[in-house]
Amino acid sequence: MPVGSVSVGSVSVGSLRSVGAAVLAPGSPGAAVRAADAQDEAPWVWPTGSRIVERGWEAPADDYAPGHRGIDVAASIGTPAVAVASGTVSFAGSVAGRGVVSIDHGGGLVSTLDSVDPSVSTWDEVDQGSTVGTVSVGHCPASAPCLHLGARVDGRYVNPLPYLPAAEWPVLLPDDAWPG
Repeated sequence: MPVGSVSVGSVSVGSLRSVGAAVLAPGSPGAAVRAADAQDEAPWVWPTGSRIVERGWEAPADDYAPGHRGIDVAASIGTPAVAVASGTVSFAGSVAGRGVVSIDHGGGLVSTLDSVDPSVSTWDEVDQGSTVGTVSVGHCPASAPCLHLGARVDGRYVNPLPYLPAAEWPVLLPDDAWPG
């Protein structure tokens, strides 16, 4: 059941448990083509078995302002991380002590997985869903591990949610709202 709305740069979340995603045409980060109602209609796949978003996109005011330039997907340490779409590995290595894999999908679209132990090398060709590494400690605290998924179009960070099938959002409910 969808909650709120999704657009590049913002997510509105109400009191329900999942959110729909809008599919964007690569190369035009602000143009929502349509809402993706079915999982197989989204251009990307989730990078781990989880669709739980622990922290969403927070658009920065400008290129150097604070923000959260991606989403944090709940994942255990050691979970396989997969390519969200086919492409060429443009970077696989360490950034600020954390493992990172970036994949160029063509048309100016690049995805980044952070923190991972890469199992691929720069210039490797990867297929959608193929393992590119395993989730490691780094971006999120070890007590709540996650995989950070970023997206860039023509070098500018964009919200990756519109490229993915529907997400699940953790929702805190008051004690009296639980069934039973």
